[in-house]
Amino acid sequence: MPKKKIVARLSSIHGNGVFADEAIRKGERIVRYKGTMRTHAEVDKLYGEAQENGHTFLFTLNEDYVLDANEGGNIARWINHSCSPNCEAVQEENAKGKSHKDKIFIEAIRDIAPGEELTYNYGIVLDEPHTAKLKKLWGCRCGSKKCTGTMLQPKR
Repeated sequence: MPKKKIVARLSSIHGNGVFADEAIRKGERIVRYKGTMRTHAEVDKLYGEAQENGHTFLFTLNEDYVLDANEGGNIARWINHSCSPNCEAVQEENAKGKSHKDKIFIEAIRDIAPGEELTYNYGIVLDEPHTAKLKKLWGCRCGSKKCTGTMLQPKR
């Protein structure tokens, strides 16, 4: 991977954010999302009783595992959600089918100028009904003209 072209600092979207320190080209792989590898059952045991607050460092890797950036996380955990993102999260599956070796990378979906904040759509999917309370809890602050007001993905 190329040298780091990104920095973390305060964001107008939410708390900390990640910003381009120099130009990033469309299609460029920017950073790997890192964290402690946990099974879904481990995550449920660790965080299941915690009060939801609309803030998470948990990234679903695949059907078996979740990356927990609360432990072992890197700068990628500070990348904020946007309804009009300039990046996307790309899963790289292990060639030998070992799901615990899958990886997540953040890649640019368009050219990104120096100083611009990096964002991707978190794609949060909940099984329960999307009540007004849940939509508010998972509220989006991206400021995009296309903002849906929530990080929750529409029901299919």
